[in-house]
Amino acid sequence: MVCSRCKMVVKAVFESMGIIPISVELGEVELKNDIQENQKTELLKNLRAVGFDLIDDRKSKTIDKIKTLIIDLVQNKNNDLKTNLSEFLFQHLHQDYNTLSNLFSEVENTTIEKYFINQKIEKVKELIMYDELSLSQIAYSLNYSSVSHLSNQFKKVTGFSPTHFKNIKTIKRKQIEDL
Repeated sequence: MVCSRCKMVVKAVFESMGIIPISVELGEVELKNDIQENQKTELLKNLRAVGFDLIDDRKSKTIDKIKTLIIDLVQNKNNDLKTNLSEFLFQHLHQDYNTLSNLFSEVENTTIEKYFINQKIEKVKELIMYDELSLSQIAYSLNYSSVSHLSNQFKKVTGFSPTHFKNIKTIKRKQIEDL
């Protein structure tokens, strides 16, 4: 789940089954009581019908938490990162970064850093399309050291300069879950 609408949809699925969640957050639903196996099967079917899935195993939960933290950081906190990404993840997950990095790479076939960069570039695309901020304002808001750094990273990931991307506007942004 990556937005408030996602949380609303997931909450509605639970409630439609008579399961009232205590809280629904990005990537996590807290329930007062455990659910029975037949409810879990029905819940899984209902969640998949609206594009979601249940995550039960520890590895998948950890990967999901990493993704959720990164998406939340980029999308909602304007990348207000006071430390480096590895320290940020350690502070939130209380696990060694090397362990997290190895697990993420093994399961996702990409590094945490590349995933983070792809999230930032998608945010840059979004902000370019809105055409409300200058490139230097975008670079600053996403914690890039300079416009040049943002431009180089943008071109490396997309194959286009930010200016060229802005001019063609026909390139569709990717869905967050497709990154």
